[in-house]
Amino acid sequence: MAITKTHPIKSTLRKALDYILNPEKTDGRLLVSSFGCAPETADIEFEWTRKQSREIGTHLARHLIQSFAPGETTPEQAHKIGMKLAEEVLGGKYEFVLTTHIDKNSIHNHIIFNTVNFVDYKKYHSNKSTYRFIRRTSDRLCREYGLSVIEPNVNKGRSYAEYTADKAGGSWKSQLRQTIDKAIKRSIDFEDFILRMELAGYTVKRQNKNISFCNGERQKFMRSKTLGDNYTVEAIKKRIEKQRSRPKFERKGINLLIDIQNSIKAQENKGYEHWAKINNLKQASKTLNFLTEHGIKTYEELESKIAEIQISFDDTAAKLKAVEKQLSGTSVLRKHISIYQSMRPVYAEYKRTKNKSEFEKQHRRELTLYNAAYKYLSDVQRDGKLPTLEKVNSEYAQQYEQQRSLYEKYKQEKKTVSEMDIIKKNVDTILNLPQKAVPDKTQQIE
Repeated sequence: MAITKTHPIKSTLRKALDYILNPEKTDGRLLVSSFGCAPETADIEFEWTRKQSREIGTHLARHLIQSFAPGETTPEQAHKIGMKLAEEVLGGKYEFVLTTHIDKNSIHNHIIFNTVNFVDYKKYHSNKSTYRFIRRTSDRLCREYGLSVIEPNVNKGRSYAEYTADKAGGSWKSQLRQTIDKAIKRSIDFEDFILRMELAGYTVKRQNKNISFCNGERQKFMRSKTLGDNYTVEAIKKRIEKQRSRPKFERKGINLLIDIQNSIKAQENKGYEHWAKINNLKQASKTLNFLTEHGIKTYEELESKIAEIQISFDDTAAKLKAVEKQLSGTSVLRKHISIYQSMRPVYAEYKRTKNKSEFEKQHRRELTLYNAAYKYLSDVQRDGKLPTLEKVNSEYAQQYEQQRSLYEKYKQEKKTVSEMDIIKKNVDTILNLPQKAVPDKTQQIE
């Protein structure tokens, strides 16, 4: 499980960077990475990039913290997750410094990134939408690495101790939430919900716009709103109404057939069962029409078609990832060439001057930028030949166009893969085949 939070850095960027780079917190700086900049000169490089933009803003950088549950991950794994989070959230456009701190009980990542990107010099807009993307990405990465995740909406109104108790099933609040959730799913209106809570062994007390519960385990009443935003009287009523109204409209395209026999909803609601049977007839018809239109007559042909589409999708995804990596590298190269060219006259003047120490004091930032760019270019251009900015810009434009084309293909093939997966599951249901069984490859689909 990882908890994320972010805040702006309005001043003392160097101080913030020094804090996260502390060797005592980062295992002697072994757990330090960066992109588009050097950790030691990140504040100066951030400033150079911001000065190229027309919308600098008042913030120098943003600070993203990703904290993991105690004992759930290793420093190396946490650092790897943090790097993937930064790469996905910032898209290879923003300079950032990532460090993993291990000096406390819970391992946590610090990501300080620029508020302006070095590709088109546009400002990073921090809002609810961008934060939700950070949270979703962090949760997905945690799942991929086998870590626990706080489910959406259930963390509101709860401390970390309550959350971990809920995971173990030992929290009274957790038991009350679970009972409320079950009652909502089975209720036709709010009065029915009250009755079901009483049948579950809870004493219910209503006070104006509030509702409270207690049972044999707890004599003191607890207001439902203390359980979180999802459990106020208004929220409960809305959830019941939403439950009743679903499904009202049929989604377009081909959808999965409904397992009526194992559907609790169908067992409790005859109207839903009737709708599900009609819906299944429609979806079965759409599924068979799709197979006819695509000339698929046997189960073997269906599997072959799915495999063919999946191979093409995997190939497109791999090519897209490779081009995005090239774009990212070209962007960083373009940035350092720009810095090198713009700061070279200052360095040339420094070489000519007699009082070098005084010159360094007056032009410390320019010389630091020049040296950082020179070091980067020396490392990547080992043949000693520096490409022109025009050539790099041309390469970037070609790579960008290739990325755009591949992304459109990727989206279309992803949609097709998802559609074919639904088709296969529907065919398995129509033929009454277990999902993992190996059917007769020549069986006719009709």
